[in-house]
Amino acid sequence: MKSDILPVVMAGGSGTRLWPMSRTHFPKQFLTLTNTLSMLQNTLQRLEEINHLPACFICNEEHRFLVAEQIQAYSSTHSGIILEPEGRNTAPAIALAALKSVEQGNDPILLVLAADHVIKDKEAFCKAVIDAQVFAKNGKLVTFGILPTTPETGYGYIKRGESTDTSQIAYLVDSFIEKPDTYTAQAYLDDGRYYWNSGTFMFKASRYLEELGKFRPDILAAVKESLDVAVSDLDFIRIPPEPFSLCPADSIDYAVMENTSDAVVVPMNVGWSDVGSWSSLWELSDKDKNGNVTQGDTINIDTVNSYVTAPERLIATVGVKDLVIVDTKDALLVAHIDKVQDIKNIVGELKKQNRTEFLQHRQVYRPWGHHDHIAEGQRYHVKKVFVYPGEKTAMQVHYHRAEHWIVVSGTAKIYRDDETYTITENESTYIAVGVKHCFENPGKTPLEIIEVRTGSYLEEDDIVRIGSSGEGY
Repeated sequence: MKSDILPVVMAGGSGTRLWPMSRTHFPKQFLTLTNTLSMLQNTLQRLEEINHLPACFICNEEHRFLVAEQIQAYSSTHSGIILEPEGRNTAPAIALAALKSVEQGNDPILLVLAADHVIKDKEAFCKAVIDAQVFAKNGKLVTFGILPTTPETGYGYIKRGESTDTSQIAYLVDSFIEKPDTYTAQAYLDDGRYYWNSGTFMFKASRYLEELGKFRPDILAAVKESLDVAVSDLDFIRIPPEPFSLCPADSIDYAVMENTSDAVVVPMNVGWSDVGSWSSLWELSDKDKNGNVTQGDTINIDTVNSYVTAPERLIATVGVKDLVIVDTKDALLVAHIDKVQDIKNIVGELKKQNRTEFLQHRQVYRPWGHHDHIAEGQRYHVKKVFVYPGEKTAMQVHYHRAEHWIVVSGTAKIYRDDETYTITENESTYIAVGVKHCFENPGKTPLEIIEVRTGSYLEEDDIVRIGSSGEGY
């Protein structure tokens, strides 16, 4: 039976509180934090028991290939990837998905999901969604409330009103409440009528647009104008910077849910977390007998209640407690577990110093593959470049550096000025200063190349791209 549920996966956001793993160009929704799947892929996995249409994704321009690649790696289909030129909060983003569906002659039930949340009990989540479907069909705007387990001050709350029916599946929303202080949060927990605001919603596309038009017609008009000039590009739906940048920025909570008289809340107890910090990840992860969560190559002696992740090298701890230790190729974080909310201040300092560690990892992802910095000196720079089968880098030219390419594995098709030739494992080629060049992987297996740059100026901005044959690096 054909479903009328359309998942809308919100895959924007920067996740600065999970630095140094999460970076602007590779935020937490694309990380593998709790198992072998990324958080975005886990979002897709928990939908498997629900009959639904292929999901629609909303992300920003710079993450478009990460979204497409992770969907493909999970062997999932989608109904489109909408690219926002800049984030304008959730109300406009959801309106893009709703308008796109309605303009295509459909009126699905939108299931709005964040791509960076953890839900441990998938069965309970699916039941809550299926139970809520009848209310959405009847014109209600459903939000899902999480049964609180602690007096949490980092979440907004939803206070429930009267039950909508005898089954007590859903309740009228009495009010939405901002993040409370500890005393108030404890009172909410004791009361039993308050839920954490999960940021998950369910409603018919037409009903959302109707209510948005009633309470925020300026947002609806700006989104309509933006979608009218959107451009389809393969899997992507590109929203131009103007007029979208002029759209008011507002959340769905403020714009619609707090104003509508048709809001209902469906409680669910699913082991939910928005993974807003390293301490919350420590809390939801399985621990050893000493209360430690460890990943990678670690040796921990007299260490208790700590989070240690070592994906690249050995990390050894002795006689420490309540620490978060996160290692990456280019940055190491050591923080007290009670101070992890202040990690955003480190990100702010990196921005102030104009450093790149807040922006991207040492390994940089591109649509054709990725490259990783290996070594550098005053007049040389060495990278390892990985190219997917059938992919090609951009034709480009450099005016301050020459490049030597050595094929480690696979086959490379080289384009050098007017020449085209092939090199394979243990073979190399030379690209002189001022020579147009690019390379392609014509094979069925990945291509790995060691690139050695030499010259007087080796920065990334010594590049002139020619044509549109791909995306350079």
